[in-house]
Parts: sequence; structure tokens; C-alpha cells
Amino acid sequence: MMKKIAVVLLGTLLGSSLYADNYGSDSKGFLGLEVAAGTVEGERLNDFMHEGSGAQFGLRFGAQSDEWRATFAFDYFDSSSDDQNVEHALFMADYFFLNNNYETNIRPFIGANIGLMNYESTGVDATDFTYGGQAGVVVNINENLDLDLSYRYSLSASERVNQLGAVVFGFNYLY
Repeated sequence: MMKKIAVVLLGTLLGSSLYADNYGSDSKGFLGLEVAAGTVEGERLNDFMHEGSGAQFGLRFGAQSDEWRATFAFDYFDSSSDDQNVEHALFMADYFFLNNNYETNIRPFIGANIGLMNYESTGVDATDFTYGGQAGVVVNINENLDLDLSYRYSLSASERVNQLGAVVFGFNYLY
């Protein structure tokens, strides 16, 4: 499973880089890291649904223009005190709704996400699709670096996991 996800992510990285180059001069590709404080509500062995919280770490890459951003992210959530962990691969599309062609350093966005997650707890191992949305702001540090702060919420198609939510801090290198 992990090999398939790695191959898909590598192919997507290469494809998004080519897409960013062909999209036009106002589009840039990016690579980034994210860290989050997240929660997951999922089934445990002796507890039907339990909400656990913990740290979430991830990698992201994609392309963005002055109005849109397309991002592929792979996150790992671990709540060892609550016996829950999640691997989450996502595609996110964001719209910068107060767009002014990078003339300001702060750009708010709203977006949607869809992806695949694997949830594990004692006696539970579920893999299924997720979908949801996110909202936040991007702060441009300079022409090659930006930071973003957002809230991401995803619902699960699995009967064993209800929802995933996180306050996400991201750091992106634009090329």
C-alpha cells in the first residue's frame, strides 16, 4: 500500500511541476512541510467511537497561481495516548478569494479536499476515502517562501472513522 502511495505521489509531483511550468508566468510550483494539531473520531476495540487528539506531520507539493492552488499532501497523525493513528493522502484545491495578483502579503483562501486515509487502532484497521474542506490565510514572506495557517476538516466514507480535523501550519518553497 505504501509503495503505491509513494509512486502516485512521485508521479503527481512530476506532473504538477510540469503543469506549473506550462500554466504561465504567474504560476509557481511548490514543495512544503506542514505540522498540525489534529483530532480524529474513530472506532477503538472497546469503545465504539472515540475522539483522540495529537500531532500531525506532513509533506505537500503542488502548483499555485494568483487565484488558485492545487496541493497534494501526505500526512501522518499519531495519538499514541488514545491508541489511534492515521495516514492521510489528500488532493486539495484552494481559491484565493481576495486576490490582487500578489500585491499584498496576506491572501485568504477557501477550498475543498478529497483523498484516501488509513486508520489504525487496537483491533481496527480501516482504509477508505475522505472528503471535506479547508479555509485559511497564506502569508508571502518573499517571492520564494510562504507560510499558511488553516483549518482542515474531512469526513470519512468508512463506518469506523467519522471525521478528521486539524489546525495546520504550513511552510512552502515556491519555484
